[in-house]
Amino acid sequence: MGLIKQGILGGFRKKTGTVVGAYWRKLDVIRALPRNSGKGATQLQINQQLKFGLVTSFLSNISGLIDIGFKTPNSTSTPMNQAVSYHLKEAIIGIEPDFELDLSKVVFSRGKLDLPLEVVVAFAGAAVASLTWPHTETDDKYVDATDVIHVLAYNPDKKKFIRVSNAATRSAMSYNLQLPANFVGDNLHLYVAFGSTKQKMLQSETLYLGSSVVV
Repeated sequence: MGLIKQGILGGFRKKTGTVVGAYWRKLDVIRALPRNSGKGATQLQINQQLKFGLVTSFLSNISGLIDIGFKTPNSTSTPMNQAVSYHLKEAIIGIEPDFELDLSKVVFSRGKLDLPLEVVVAFAGAAVASLTWPHTETDDKYVDATDVIHVLAYNPDKKKFIRVSNAATRSAMSYNLQLPANFVGDNLHLYVAFGSTKQKMLQSETLYLGSSVVV
């Protein structure tokens, strides 16, 4: 039996008839009870399940960066839900059942903060990825010397992730990412984004730096 706790205009909890009342993300919601149709999943449903599993499996490894980069004010959707929705729409390639994630479309941050004019990556040996960028802009609403860089490296050969948040300030103009020694010879995909330290939830878009062989 459903219970109305805040008067006739309030939301209700538990099941009543064919609907369920619940409190979800500061909202009173009513949803229908699921029906068992007795039918098997359609190919479209199977494809969606495959895509969803592919995206969530990958993004679960970078949830910390997503919690920073996809967080938006007054949103009823979690950062991870927003990230999953984006990648399902923009980053899936391939033909059923061999779907893949387009690694060039992976993002862990979205927003209006300015990126540097360029970010250059070079490998200096000993499994070190050297990132450099210019900082000549005058501080304003969307760029500041105290902004910090977040770095993501993904090694598809070993299915390993390197995640570094708040790696360096924008004014430092460089950061050396130390990779595991056993990454040498492997292909590596690199991504960066910047975040404001002065304005909450102000992030940049993710910049994909391409793939390179680690030396």
